[in-house]
Amino acid sequence: MRNFDPKSLPPRFAMPVPIFRIFDEAVARAFYVDFLEFKVRWEHRFAPGKPLYAEIARGGAVLHLSGHHGDACPGAAAYLPVEGLGAFRDALLAKRHPNARPDIETRPWGDEMIVIDPFSNRLRFCEER
Repeated sequence: MRNFDPKSLPPRFAMPVPIFRIFDEAVARAFYVDFLEFKVRWEHRFAPGKPLYAEIARGGAVLHLSGHHGDACPGAAAYLPVEGLGAFRDALLAKRHPNARPDIETRPWGDEMIVIDPFSNRLRFCEER
């Protein structure tokens, strides 16, 4: 009988987690928690007064938000598959956010709604066909 070596198994990957750069915690919370209704799973700081690093989630979507200089560049994008895109858009529009009035566009791969956060990151919500 051969010895089993768990290191010989191929790696098993989970879903990737996008990191979005943020510059203002209050603005980030207002946008992601109040407007998009993500929940904060956890927060971390290396010391008091240091930048925030946090994980937020809504349904199966998970994002990391970082105030740290080297973690990510503004203007990143994440593709978020979603069911019920029309209802989601209607709920966002009902909140009357002053800088976010998203609409749905039909693409070859499905219906897509792009929401741009206050730090120029793009969330591409898509209801696939």
